[in-house]
Amino acid sequence: MEGNVNFQLIMDKELNTIWSEINNGNALPSLLLHGCCAPCSSYVLEYLNRYFSITSFFYNPNISEEAEYIKRVNELERLIKELPVENDVNLLKGRYDPQEFDRAVSGLENLGERSRRCYSCYELRMEETVKVAVKEGFDYFTTTLSISPHKNARWINEIGERLGKEYGVKYLYADFKKRNGYKRSIELSKEYGLYRQDYCGCKYSKAESNNIKAGGHEL
Repeated sequence: MEGNVNFQLIMDKELNTIWSEINNGNALPSLLLHGCCAPCSSYVLEYLNRYFSITSFFYNPNISEEAEYIKRVNELERLIKELPVENDVNLLKGRYDPQEFDRAVSGLENLGERSRRCYSCYELRMEETVKVAVKEGFDYFTTTLSISPHKNARWINEIGERLGKEYGVKYLYADFKKRNGYKRSIELSKEYGLYRQDYCGCKYSKAESNNIKAGGHEL
């Protein structure tokens, strides 16, 4: 992927095509949306549900503590039940095995946030998403990850593009933080009283977050 790419404009073009097809009588395409948590999913579900029949896929083995994992998936489930949408949203819970994350980032543990460790984490979760999309016959797949200002949208879309070609499923390019998407997710989180975590989920990001709180610096 070369040069500066506006992923929002790429998505706009795809959504406009989909909307035109819907208005011409075509059925809603199906989207498997990897969701990292309820706050990040809130705006994305609000934004995309008119264009797709969405299934939110919660697959996040990077979350190191089971209690934290359960808390996050329960919040996403509650959001899906309470958020007013034009088209129903389903929830699919993936398996929870933190060892999958450990294997994916082996040798990268000490690189810090926004490093190749994170790239491998994105790749792990997105590849499982596209595998499920193939198995269940979804038309598209994508992830909510790009809504975070701490996540590298270029990496996320690079991975999605490659996996879409490899597995034969359309990847929906996105940079959900654009057009105040991140701001809207904060507003929705307040409106629905969603639990907003202060670290991405893995034990390494938690340690770094705790270090900053204690007055240290990012590792």
